[in-house]
Amino acid sequence: MVLLLFLVVGLIAVVGFVGYGLGGLGRVGLRHADTAVWLRSLTALLGGVAAALYTWGLIHVAGAVVEAEDGGTGSSPSPPCRSSPQAVHVIGYTVDYIPLRFVCETTESGGFDAKSVPGYVNPAALGFALASVLCGATLALGSVRE
Repeated sequence: MVLLLFLVVGLIAVVGFVGYGLGGLGRVGLRHADTAVWLRSLTALLGGVAAALYTWGLIHVAGAVVEAEDGGTGSSPSPPCRSSPQAVHVIGYTVDYIPLRFVCETTESGGFDAKSVPGYVNPAALGFALASVLCGATLALGSVRE
């Protein structure tokens, strides 16, 4: 249920950030936009890309959860957990949201990452989120100086 909520919030965030970023530039016009408008728009667009990447990873995790919950013949161990040699000892799964991953729980070692989220999602989402924060901080420092 939390996963579905995060998916919806992620999609709304993507549309909101991108709409705000492009709307700010469109309202003023590209030629008439000053540095503050450009930084505000860039901050929102970078945040939108970070939200889009995280939501893309959530979609992969949701697929793994659906596949794991799909019982029936051949459902033990869960299909997302079969790629590891530790798969014979799988007793369940959990979802980690930071970093985003589907974790197969085992009897002895605690668990392992099922690699259901593409490897680029977590670092790229973090990078775009940090870039967005830095742009926002630059904008805030610029407005304080004026």
